[in-house]
Amino acid sequence: MKICIFCGASESRDEKVYSEAKAVMKSFLENDIELVYGGAAIGVMGALANELMSLGGRAQGVIPRQLMKKEIAHAGLTHLHVVADMHERKKMMYDLSDAFLIFPGGMGTLDELFEILTWRQLGFHGKPIALMNINGYFDHLQKFLDHAVSEGLIKSQDRALLYSSSEWNDILHHFRQNQR
Repeated sequence: MKICIFCGASESRDEKVYSEAKAVMKSFLENDIELVYGGAAIGVMGALANELMSLGGRAQGVIPRQLMKKEIAHAGLTHLHVVADMHERKKMMYDLSDAFLIFPGGMGTLDELFEILTWRQLGFHGKPIALMNINGYFDHLQKFLDHAVSEGLIKSQDRALLYSSSEWNDILHHFRQNQR
């Protein structure tokens, strides 16, 4: 199985993000899961990849050419794909992956989340998507989505396409139950 993790190239102030990253990467190794991610060596992205690579796991990064210096392209991955732009990055990450896990991140992470979620809503794919809701990071986002449902702007069946848990084992079970 290959799981794409959308997350930030920025550092999180929440140390639990890093302890969860270590635990999730240990589970990736134990369950023969390959990481697909944005290819950076810094921030939450770098922490995930560094941990998995130090354990002897496999990771593929996908980075736009113009971000190779800004995000510091990770030189120690199983494979680093250098692409032309953000659209190509997201498409390749989608093509390489069986499921999508969203760690805390900023605008780029939210962009990736909503694009892959919209593709699922429109029926372009059936791959599972889950929020890793560390310390309630995504609580406000989920309340917003629930509000959009109550306003009639998001259908409840489309809202249900986004799974959320603070427990990685729950998410892994969800991914296994919903693979297509």
